[in-house]
Formats: sequence, C-alpha cells, structure tokens
Amino acid sequence: MKKLIITLFILVFLAGCLKPTTEAPLTSTVTPTPLATIAVQTTQTPPVEQAARTFLDAWKAEDYPAMYDLLDSQSQMEVSQSEFSEIYDQVAVELALEDIEYEILSTYIDPESAQVAFNVVYQSVLIEGLERDIILNLNLEDGNWKVQWSKTVIFPELEGDHSLLMYRQVPARGNIYDKDGNVIVAQARAVSLGITPSQIDPEREEDLLIELERVLDRPREAIQQEYADYAPQWKGFIPLGAVAYDEIRSRLGALQEFIDSGLIYRDFEGRYYFDGGVAPQAIGYVRWIQKEEKDYYKRRGYSVDEKVGAQGIEKWGESYLSGERGGTLFIENAEGEIVTQLASSEAKPAQEIFTTLEKGFQLDVRKALYGFSGAVVVLEVDTGRVLAMASSPNFDPNAFNTNNFNSSHQLQEYYQPDRQNPFLNRATQGLYPLGSVFKIVTMAAALESGEFTPDTTYSCGYHFDELSGVRLNDWTWEHYQEELRQDDVNQYTQPSGTLDLIGGLRRSCNPYFWHIGLDLYRKGMTEAIADMAKGFGLGSPTGIEFVEDEAGNIPVPNSEVDATNLAIGQGKTQVTPLQVAQFIAALGNGGTMYRPQIVESIRTSGGEEIYTFEPDVAGELPISEETLEAITTGMRQVVSSPRPSPGTAWHRFQGFPIPLAGKTGTAESGSGKAHAWFAGYTFADNPEKPDIAVVVVAENAGEGSEVAAPIFRRVVEQYFDQYLKLYPWESDFGVWEAWEPTPEPEEE
Repeated sequence: MKKLIITLFILVFLAGCLKPTTEAPLTSTVTPTPLATIAVQTTQTPPVEQAARTFLDAWKAEDYPAMYDLLDSQSQMEVSQSEFSEIYDQVAVELALEDIEYEILSTYIDPESAQVAFNVVYQSVLIEGLERDIILNLNLEDGNWKVQWSKTVIFPELEGDHSLLMYRQVPARGNIYDKDGNVIVAQARAVSLGITPSQIDPEREEDLLIELERVLDRPREAIQQEYADYAPQWKGFIPLGAVAYDEIRSRLGALQEFIDSGLIYRDFEGRYYFDGGVAPQAIGYVRWIQKEEKDYYKRRGYSVDEKVGAQGIEKWGESYLSGERGGTLFIENAEGEIVTQLASSEAKPAQEIFTTLEKGFQLDVRKALYGFSGAVVVLEVDTGRVLAMASSPNFDPNAFNTNNFNSSHQLQEYYQPDRQNPFLNRATQGLYPLGSVFKIVTMAAALESGEFTPDTTYSCGYHFDELSGVRLNDWTWEHYQEELRQDDVNQYTQPSGTLDLIGGLRRSCNPYFWHIGLDLYRKGMTEAIADMAKGFGLGSPTGIEFVEDEAGNIPVPNSEVDATNLAIGQGKTQVTPLQVAQFIAALGNGGTMYRPQIVESIRTSGGEEIYTFEPDVAGELPISEETLEAITTGMRQVVSSPRPSPGTAWHRFQGFPIPLAGKTGTAESGSGKAHAWFAGYTFADNPEKPDIAVVVVAENAGEGSEVAAPIFRRVVEQYFDQYLKLYPWESDFGVWEAWEPTPEPEEE
C-alpha cells in the first residue's frame, strides 16, 4: 500500500511538471503540482495573470516607476529606473501614442517561472491598426511574480540595438476666411517692404510715397510720419509691412525704380496673413514649436520643425487647421539604417475655418481706431455674430515668419516696453472701468427696485452734497470752469436742472446716479446694482470660446462711497468691451443676450460643413419691458435730443441718417487722461444690413463725446455705406493734425 501511494505521488508530480496549462482571463488556474507545493501556490503566491495585468495597467497609465518596481532583480541590474522610464517615454513620443489596449491570451506556468501571452493595440495618432502579440516572461522571487524585461516587451522588433523611427506626413495647414469666403490667412507668396530714410532721394520722395500709398493702402502722410522724426544721417531701416505677391505683381516694375532711393523689398513664402493681419489678436498667428514643447507635440503627431497656432482662432482651431497627420513606422539599427518598414497611414487634409468677420468692414474698423490704443467691437444685434473686432495697438502676424525680411525688426519693435502689448486683445481681455455707460445698469436697478420710476425727478446741479463731508462735482462743472477761463460759456455745460430719470440718462447727470446708488445702499439694497450688472453679463466671461475672454470685476459696495462709485461705473469696476457689446445688443433686440461668436463654419477641404453657426441664447436681461423702454428712450435722446437740455452726444450725430441709440462714457483711468467710451446700437431695420451694436473704448484719450462718439459714427458710416465725416483731429482720412482732446471732466 505504501508503494502505491509513492507511485501515485510521483505520477502527479511528473504531470504537474510536464503539462502546460492555460489561465483563462479573470480566473485563477489550478496547476497540478506536488502536494507540498500546493499550499505555497494558493496561499502566498499571487496568480500569474494578476501580476501581468498589474504591469500592463501601469504601462497603460504611463506609471513607469510602478512598472520598474515589478521587474525582476536581474532586469533591474541591467537597466536603471531613469533609463527604463526614458525608453518608454521615447517610444510613446515616437509612436505619437495616445493609449494602449491589451488582452491576455494565455498563461504558461512553471513552479519558478511563467509566460503570459498578450495582444497589445497601440493607439497612435499617426498609425491605425497597429498591434502586436507579445510574450511576457516572469520569474518567482520572494513569493512574487516579477517581470523578466527587455525592449521586446514594448515592441517585438526592438531586439538588440534596434529602435523605432516614425516618418511623419504633415498636411498643409487649413485656410481661414471671412464669412463671405474672402481669404484672411493662407499659404502664399508675399513681398516685405521697408525703407531706409537716409537713402531717400529728396527729389523722388513724393513719387515714392505715392507708390507706397497705392500698394500699402495707407495715406502717404502716415507713411512719411513713420520716419519723419529720425535724423537725416540715421542709417536704420524701417519695416513698412508685407503685401501678397499677386496683389503687388502689377506694381513691381514701378517699385523697382526706387531700389536706389531707400526702398527695400524681398520675396518670401509661408503662411501669410493678408492686409497685415485682419483682426490679428482674434485670428492669432503661428509660431515654431519650442524646445521644451517638442515631446508634447510629437505625442500628438507633430513633426518637431512645425509651427502651431498661438492666440485666437489659430490656437483654438489647431485641431481643425492642422489636419490629420499620417506616418510610416520603421525599425532602424544602431547605425541609423532602415531595417524594415512596419506600418503606414496617409495624412488627411486639414479643415478650413470661416469666421463671422466681414473682411472689408473689419479693415475699415481697424482704420477707424487708428492713432489710439483701445478697442472696437461690432455685433449683429439679433444673432451674436462678431462682424468686426479691432484692438489697438496692432501687430502684423507675418512678423513671426522668419522668411520675412521685416521679421526681426518688427518683433523687436513689438516687444519694446513702450509698445503697450500689441498682442493683448483689448476687445476681450482689456479690463476697464466703464464710466457713465454703466449708468444704463444703474438705471435698470433703480427702476426694478420699485424705488424709482421713469418720472422720478431730481435736481441736477453742479455739485453732489449727500455724502457727509464730501462734495462731488458733476461733469458740467468741470466744463464750466474751463469755459470760464476761455470766456466761452454755453448752454451745453450749464447745470442740467430738474430731470426725470430718462433725462438723467440723456444728460448723464452724475448727481442723479450718485443719488440712486446712495439711496439704494441706505435702504438696505446694497447689492441691487451689482446684481443687475451681473444680470447684464458683467463680471463673468461672455463665453465667446474662440478667443481669450476675461471675466472682469463687479464689486459689491461696502460703504456709501463705494455705492456712489459703482453707480457711475468707477471704483473697482472692470469690464471688457465685448461684455458691454453683448448687453448693448440685448437692449437693441428686446432683451435677449446672445453668446458672441466669431466662427461662422468649419468645412472639410471638399466643402462639407462640420460646424455651422447657430445663434446661442445666453439669457435674458433681468428687466421688464417698461424698464427696457425707458432705458432705450434715454439712449435715443443721448444722440438725438437738442433740447431742453441736449443729449451728451447730440452734437456728434446731428443730421445723421441712420437711426441709433447710444451712451457716452468718460471713465477715470487712474493714469492721466480718462478712457473715452461710446456704446450704442442701430435700429435701421434694413433687410440688407442687419442692425448692429457697436462699442468703442479709446484708452487715455479724453471724453467719450469728444473721441469715442466720432469713432462710433465712423464705424456706422462704414457699415451702412454712408458719406464719411472727418474726425475733429484729422486733416485727411487717416492723417492726424495737431490736436488735443478737450480736457476731460471728472466723469461724464
């Protein structure tokens, strides 16, 4: 009997040693082993498949230190943890790896070693359907399964000194257009133009300026002003801009005549921004991938010598404009020789973005702001489309093309401290106190509080004495003092007298609105105006999405002084021009707040639309129809009422044929002159020209009625194809004469 038991024991032992078994996924396999071994295997040693899954899950999570901890001692002697991690990083970068997926196929277990077969799918940005079957060898060390590692665990072909090499196929970058299909950005041949003032022949200077005026679409006087202040002996070079070769072809012969008279021009090719950049802060530009970004972009399929979108639509639309890259995967040896090709996928064309901008109008709006720092925003009242978005100072995105002869000169200029950051999109990122345009919000809060009606009157004099120990002066007092000095007192700056609330808005009476802010605060409605401002979209991003967008700040008053400051848009109030344009458009359409949008459609190279503009309602103004009517009546009187006390911008729009409503603003900047504001909308009801909301801010320029209102008028004239009126500061369109704005009052 004893011999029989021994014989059976030996048979069981041999069966366990010689017969391989397969572990089914997610189940443990009972392997025939000697009775003495069974206790160890079931109580101390984890299942082989569990060890393999732990290793592969760590790979999937790119937790390379955790993977390294699972290697056997021999493997860890052959490769350090940093080398191990670097190998996996390099493979992921070269493959443009997004993820891996794996499936356990089978397991083979020996008492001290095991093999796990698995299939891995490499989800690469560049190669589709890339997968391999791999054998993972494991050893039993101190009761735990450890991985016997080599590079073939990553990719079977990585034996010895072999490495992966991906040849990347890069499609042409997609174009950007305006809403009507006029090209804004494309691959093109262009000519950079510049001038060396010291080499200009005085007898030919006028002819040169005439030719430059023609090709640059810029007044010759403005071109001359760019170098007029330099001494005749100065040997420097002044970049003037870039022009598309096709647009300048017919004038090349004429331009060549001035090569010996100061003119420099050079051809270049690349991604070209037409007309010196149409809304460059909103459209953006492309730049080279930086050294510290190379691995990041290679993981996404890019070649290291590519350019990527920076700022605006170029950045937001990178995934559309850059297309789908393809690739061919090779194995190369240590000498850099190709051993074999493993897989290949073709690149796919980029998409094209059509903006909501109207190119010609956008360029006109940019010109309308010439000479000022600030912004202009134009929205369709009934949709939220951005028809124009200008920010000044401007920059030419062609400066980032190193093939452009002007590049280094322009970039050096743009990054000068006194350039006031031309890359900032002041329309969406510029933060300003709103000044008297904010009185629209204060009027809405007053009417919705029930404490005021449109007929509530207030005696609007030169001074406000309701704050204990403090006297505040109306803007009319500041003007009156100036006119006394000039012996030229007129009706415009006499005290406004008794006004109803609509008249208070028409005259922009500071004392009336200080009174409202103080009265609501003293009656316990301390957050009424701040809450109304937030209901008008101030203090939070507009959600434009396609360009960078700041939230601004709407403070809650903590004192009576704070309450009076907030009531006229001062103190810590900060808004963006786009936020103001959004609520001005809502006033013009009956109360609906639309999310501003600047992308009309995204289309494939074959013309199929994959995104189409749809108006997106962001909310409704939190006011009644009666409040809306009172506000818009006051805004119409601002531009159209000559008596009994004229609207603050009546003299700027006298006889203007386009029906409109608006509000002036002069906001203390804390740094010299005030910021000039004008905000308004049209109600022409022209089926060919949708009505628009326009907001203008000119930094440190003076009064809203003196500066911003004329710019507003010019924008509306351009949009409705009206006769253009010269600015008070122009001797010709785009040409400044000696001019100083009227000294600004404390607040308009």
